Amino acid sequence: MRLLIACSCLALIAAGPPSPDEKLRQIVAPVSGAEMKRTVEKLVSFGTRHTLSSQTDPKRGIGAALNWTKERFESFGLPTQRPCDTFTGNRVPTPTRICDMVAIQRGTERPNDVVIIQGHIDSRVTDVMNATSDAPGANDDGSGTAAVIEAARVLSKHKFPGTIVYAALSGEEQGLYGGKVLADYAKAQRWNVVTVLNNDIIGNSCSSDGLCDDKHVRVLSEGPRSQGQAELADSTHSLGGENDSPSRNLSRYLDSLADRLNIGLDVRQIWRTDRFGRGGDQIPFLEAGFPAARLTVAVENYDWQHQDLRTENGKRYGDTIDNMDFAYLAKVTKLNVAALAAIAIAPPPPEPKVEGAVSTDTYVSFPRTGAARYVVRWRRTDEAQWEQSFEVNIRSVPLGNGCYPPPIRTAGVPEKDLVCDVVLKGIRVDDWVFGVSSVSKDGFESPVASAVPGGAFKPYLAPAKK
Repeated sequence: MRLLIACSCLALIAAGPPSPDEKLRQIVAPVSGAEMKRTVEKLVSFGTRHTLSSQTDPKRGIGAALNWTKERFESFGLPTQRPCDTFTGNRVPTPTRICDMVAIQRGTERPNDVVIIQGHIDSRVTDVMNATSDAPGANDDGSGTAAVIEAARVLSKHKFPGTIVYAALSGEEQGLYGGKVLADYAKAQRWNVVTVLNNDIIGNSCSSDGLCDDKHVRVLSEGPRSQGQAELADSTHSLGGENDSPSRNLSRYLDSLADRLNIGLDVRQIWRTDRFGRGGDQIPFLEAGFPAARLTVAVENYDWQHQDLRTENGKRYGDTIDNMDFAYLAKVTKLNVAALAAIAIAPPPPEPKVEGAVSTDTYVSFPRTGAARYVVRWRRTDEAQWEQSFEVNIRSVPLGNGCYPPPIRTAGVPEKDLVCDVVLKGIRVDDWVFGVSSVSKDGFESPVASAVPGGAFKPYLAPAKK
């Protein structure tokens, strides 16, 4: 018996702690399609969640839906906020107070580093101004709201160094107003928003032409940054970076994560800010300078979105719950939950710089940001994914190939002012794109920040005029 116990202990020691990917699989395992179905059923029961519907009726309309979402967040032990602003526009004919419902899971070590998951809770029918007819909004965007609530249910049971924000947004169908409310709130709170995952229409797997695909999710990401674009135009034209915005690197991160998780879902990267000629709530964040991307289904069904409930020539129209695929929704939500956890654990990526013109070597430097180590990555300019890497330990020596710890040359210098640099021998800067990610002490890696103008995971600040 003693021998059996000893062998078991040795086996546990040999196995060691789970890898970061295995830990993420454990974290996402409780995500439940059945739980999200119950959430969507409740959202549909409010009749309409149109932004211009009642804000005071206890059972019907946008106000009731927001109040119920608040109760759900608080049932997980999360504090809530209801940021609001008043808008008037083409689809908001009279001044209307538009509010979001937000739950905040404060980070234990870096509470100002924030990752956001969001979906819009408002719904509509064919006439965007019709605030009275039933508008179930099961998939658009009950699915995204259900993913937000499910992420809160699952992740609230854990603690993370960074802060996670769960947001149900109003006003999307009337002009992306809820996204603007939350982006403005984030700026007012001085959050360092590392990532925004906007989930909009993520719960069906069959299209209006009969094509079905439950194996892919589209991630849409902007190329050149919308915020700071005028100031960045000249440097982008000269040095590149059209494919290296923080949004684009977030897309790459999600693609790699989905491949490693083995949840039966692959990312199809769409290199557009949103679907052709359309928009979503990630756009106000991009305009404010925050990294953001949209997740949406592989194939949309246009008969089931923005439609009056009706049957014509034997075909049913309308965004109803029976058209949803909750097994597929669970997979998309697992990808979200894994990304939220990993990014909340890993320190934000640093802002790297690259040099090497008229040289056979490339020099990459970046500030220390509190990570346990860093990974320098590079790829050919015409490659979509990062190809090669070099790991940088903060205790690396000699100088010129690591991060300088005191007292080598930085005695008395605060850690935030310490610099890491790497010499990539025989790698010519002309032929490659370079970036750097941060890695936590337990091995969780951040998205890559590209060493191009505007490639940092923070709002772009134009250089001061001389």
